[in-house]
Amino acid sequence: ILTILGNSAVLATAVRRSSLLKPPELLTVNLAVADTGMALSMYPLAIASAWNHAWLGGDTSCVYYALMGFLFGVCSMMTLCAMAVIRFLVTNSSKSNSDKITKSTVCILIAFIWLYSLLWAILPLVGWGYYGPEPFGISCTIAWSKFHNSSNGFSFILSMFLLCTVLPALTIIACYLGIAWKVHKAYQEIQNIDRIPNAAKLEKKLTLMAVLISVGFLSSWTPYAATSFWSIFNSSDSLQPVVTLLPCLFAKSSTAYNPFIYYIFSKTFRCEVRKLQCCCAWRVPYFSSDNSMENPVSTMWSG
Repeated sequence: ILTILGNSAVLATAVRRSSLLKPPELLTVNLAVADTGMALSMYPLAIASAWNHAWLGGDTSCVYYALMGFLFGVCSMMTLCAMAVIRFLVTNSSKSNSDKITKSTVCILIAFIWLYSLLWAILPLVGWGYYGPEPFGISCTIAWSKFHNSSNGFSFILSMFLLCTVLPALTIIACYLGIAWKVHKAYQEIQNIDRIPNAAKLEKKLTLMAVLISVGFLSSWTPYAATSFWSIFNSSDSLQPVVTLLPCLFAKSSTAYNPFIYYIFSKTFRCEVRKLQCCCAWRVPYFSSDNSMENPVSTMWSG
């Protein structure tokens, strides 16, 4: 519920402000699409299976669930990687160079992210890797436990781990470390804190927001990755069901964090959410059309 409501608010805000969106913000929209897609395509079936104490459906629904999870998971990871790279380029480039990152460029990048994610999700269906049930039996994913006896499966896991997890994670860390160093040097050059330009303060806030989004995603999925790799080299029976279940649930919670981060750090998003609340619940006309575009931050929720 939190995932769908929060990311729907992000998407609704993006639609309302479509003409005002900057190119990097399209990646935020893409991340919300991936989180919403994961929630709608996977969570109802997993919840119903949990209440049933067994997986609902047969092999077909299991493959479908694992495919959706892999597709949206890789898409989210690569979107975060792209956000970090673009934030790094914008921070370390001159104004003229940063203007070269246009909406068409970002749209091409988003299309590549989806094609890349779809390619990896389809590979187990054509014979490289496997999909199968989780050890606790109420959801499905990559069949980690089959890979320690299969060179085909192990090569898939190793390639996927390097190209879809390690390399993007290292890129994210390197980009934000570079940004942090750049911001630190810039602040050192300005002796008086009161003289720091508003643009620099905004850049720092945007970078912090992007870092928190990435940290939330990586920290949510790290326990799941750890237990999954344990099952590659050891029997899944060596772990209690709850030990494999909790990391899976924690990983799924990653789709709910981002809207709260946007709400805390973005005044514009807070304003738009309040506007949506009024329109959906009370339909209260709380600002004039003359002032709405000029001063959106001054909008008050009169509901």
